[in-house]
Amino acid sequence: MRYNLLGDSDLNVSRVCLGTMTYSQDNTEAEAFAQLDYAFERGVNFVDTAEIYPAPVNESLQGQTEAIIGRWMQQRGNRDKVILASKVSGPAEMTRFMRPDIHFDEANIREAIEGSLERLQTDYIDLYQLHWPDRATNFFGQLNYTHAPQHDGTAMLETLKVLKALVDEGKVRYIGLSNETPWGVMSFVKYAEILGLPKVVSVQNPYSLLNRSDEVGLTEVLLRENVPMLPYSPLGFGVLSGKYLDDQWPEGARLTLYKQFGRYIQPAGVAATRDYVNLAQQHGWDPAQMALAYVDSRDFVASTIIGATQMLQLEANIDAFDMRLSTELSEQLEALGKLHSNPCP
Repeated sequence: MRYNLLGDSDLNVSRVCLGTMTYSQDNTEAEAFAQLDYAFERGVNFVDTAEIYPAPVNESLQGQTEAIIGRWMQQRGNRDKVILASKVSGPAEMTRFMRPDIHFDEANIREAIEGSLERLQTDYIDLYQLHWPDRATNFFGQLNYTHAPQHDGTAMLETLKVLKALVDEGKVRYIGLSNETPWGVMSFVKYAEILGLPKVVSVQNPYSLLNRSDEVGLTEVLLRENVPMLPYSPLGFGVLSGKYLDDQWPEGARLTLYKQFGRYIQPAGVAATRDYVNLAQQHGWDPAQMALAYVDSRDFVASTIIGATQMLQLEANIDAFDMRLSTELSEQLEALGKLHSNPCP
């Protein structure tokens, strides 16, 4: 396993980050413990969760993913060996049940982190992230930005001051963003630089062979400001494995269970996936491992978030980070990227 310092922090994170959003809904606690144990045996030291998990959002299970991780750390006695990331939820219809007027203000953030700390059975979170922006902007695949500042929520500066207080109190070591835009990242970075507030050390955004939209503007920000990406959905909800091609719906697979997550199985995504799968097979690669190795090869990536419902998937996914793309394969992947230009933004 290889490791990277995360931005300007002293967090030396594994190139693989274990995603946990299936725990308590699609994975039992025993299965979650087995995944966590296996990942750590392989050198993974980085775990990502969120107060709202599991996903899809389930009001009756909200917070149970964090609770499972908390029990695992307590039983294994390994909190000091885990780099733990969690997230505070922003405003959305799906989060209204959590807090009556959810925003990134002091009352909401403090209630959120106290709940997370209790469920995780820890005094601190290594990386605390804003799950999505508290303003009217595009994320989760939205296009056609409409400028509507009257619908913005808590001011970034106010949010950053609250996060500074949590850092000063020792409840949070470092802060990060998720589902954020270039303007949002630069705004947080500049406030920190000018006013002596905590600088964000990472941005957790979707990125894969099917979704390279952040290369248009965000990756320059990440590299110039040393704020690396933590890509999620590097397999496009498993689509890049090829298992959904030809209208196949494997029993128990995520998109079989949750067809509302159809972002990566639109016609353009299916066509691109077919070509990527064919290319992988021509080079003797497993398609999913090729897709993961591609994301891992990007210079703006610090650690890639992977998740799996089956242990065999997890084993194969982690194996991919010991594999390297040849120059020929890399060039052919870029050629396909131009042919299928960002099919699933």
